[in-house]
Amino acid sequence: HRELNEGKMTNMDFPARAKNDFGIEAIEYVNGFFKDKAKDNAYLTELKQRCSDLGVTSLLIMCDGEGGLANSGLTQRNTAVENHYKWVEAAKTLGCHSIRVNAFGEGTAEEVSKNAVEGLRALAEFASPYSINVIVENHGGYSSNGEWLSDVITKVGLANCGTLPDFGNFCVKREKGDMWESPCVEMYDRYRGVKELMPFAKGVSAKSYDFDDQGNCVETDYSKMLQIVKDAGYTGYIGIEYEGSNLSEVEGIKATKALLEKVGNSLS
Repeated sequence: HRELNEGKMTNMDFPARAKNDFGIEAIEYVNGFFKDKAKDNAYLTELKQRCSDLGVTSLLIMCDGEGGLANSGLTQRNTAVENHYKWVEAAKTLGCHSIRVNAFGEGTAEEVSKNAVEGLRALAEFASPYSINVIVENHGGYSSNGEWLSDVITKVGLANCGTLPDFGNFCVKREKGDMWESPCVEMYDRYRGVKELMPFAKGVSAKSYDFDDQGNCVETDYSKMLQIVKDAGYTGYIGIEYEGSNLSEVEGIKATKALLEKVGNSLS
């Protein structure tokens, strides 16, 4: 994301970068890097062709900035649902299986849960004819509580509404509300959270920040975490999401990939 933000690479370059520089043949997009292209069929067709030429599979689109699907106001919530329609259609065009969304809203845990169920169900019903899943990441606030989010997905009750467990996003309370840069003051147990979310998982995100001298992730025990993923019967892809600063972006991605392969081989 840093090279994309700095203009050193475009979203259109992403498939080749993943394949040629990292040996990765499946990718996940972030809508913010092609925000104005969701309805641009020529753009999406070219991106799909580049993937096809490289033998790269498009998996999902992470969608942010389209409004709160658990908004307390019905009009605003419905607008947020409709704002995601174009990404469902884009995901279908690209050959993805899912869009990743957020279950953000205001109010008590019970109020946000009720609204999230309604918003997610409406979006998942729209996405169903496209054979696209709507999956929620633990991404701050109530959604970082594994029990809360798994209950929401259960109440939605649709086969194409699931989760994207992230190994690291389990801060349920920050010093300054929802500000991401604010220090976390309450963490949900990440192993418990992933275990609770795995029954609904249609993707998994391996978050990493720092590594020790043996190449192990400092903040997450990958052996313990991947055992949870395996025990859940998950056989899909695991996404690499390096967010540290001690290694370069490139080296952080490679370190995370190497760790996943090492631990994965030990569990197989």
